[in-house]
Amino acid sequence: MPRTAGDISLEHDTPELARSYDEAGLVQFRHGKFLIGPLAIKTGEHVLDIGTGTGRLAEFVAGLVGPDGRVIGIDPLAGRIEIARLRQGDNLQFATGRAEELSRFDDAQFDAVYLNSVFHWISDKDRALREIRRVLRPGGRLGLNVQDPSRPHQSRQLLRRAIIEAGLAGDRQDSNPVLGSTDEELKSQFAAHGFAGYRSELRALIDIHDDAASLLQWSEASAFGNFLEAFTPHERERVRRTFARLVEEKRTPEGLKLERYLRFAFAHKAPFHQ
Repeated sequence: MPRTAGDISLEHDTPELARSYDEAGLVQFRHGKFLIGPLAIKTGEHVLDIGTGTGRLAEFVAGLVGPDGRVIGIDPLAGRIEIARLRQGDNLQFATGRAEELSRFDDAQFDAVYLNSVFHWISDKDRALREIRRVLRPGGRLGLNVQDPSRPHQSRQLLRRAIIEAGLAGDRQDSNPVLGSTDEELKSQFAAHGFAGYRSELRALIDIHDDAASLLQWSEASAFGNFLEAFTPHERERVRRTFARLVEEKRTPEGLKLERYLRFAFAHKAPFHQ
């Protein structure tokens, strides 16, 4: 049954979507490496990857912390954690879990926490930031990248056009709900929860897809079953056909070239917080 606009469900992921996400995960992995660099992760540190997906980026970070460090990746989607566990090692573990509930971890357990293209899926951002601050050591670093509603991805803009041209706009103008954050919103939230040294940058990243089908496959996998979920199967097919026509405007000799906009934000846990 179609859902109302604005809902984000964790119940619609499938093994097929999880596998597709892992196979196409180089897109997210490249963005994640931009996130990891400024965190300056060092040998021997303990790091928490929230929303780890199938664990590709966590595996990379495990190489940075070395045998004396530790990386833990959590994700609410059990199917993706099942794939991630194939990457486990002595300094890399995975478990199901959510940003809003980190009670399994001790206070001040981690040197760094990061969320790679995850924060825009979290509805209770205040609770997540409280929990993240608690598990960080004093001076511990937080890094995340998030969709900024003031600069939607080009693929989302084209999907909105497709929905309108298919005559299906009404109150369902988006492909799937995304709870993004602007620079001012992030700055305020970080400060309210005891993070200092806030800095952020909006980056335009280029994605190249072979065709509309591969782009739609990635969109479906990264949205874990929420993509076009507000529409009936017949309506979804109409949107897909219209989208395939519109996206051809972006074709280059290399393929379909689209800009993806992400805001990268960093801060550290202040020693004291009232």
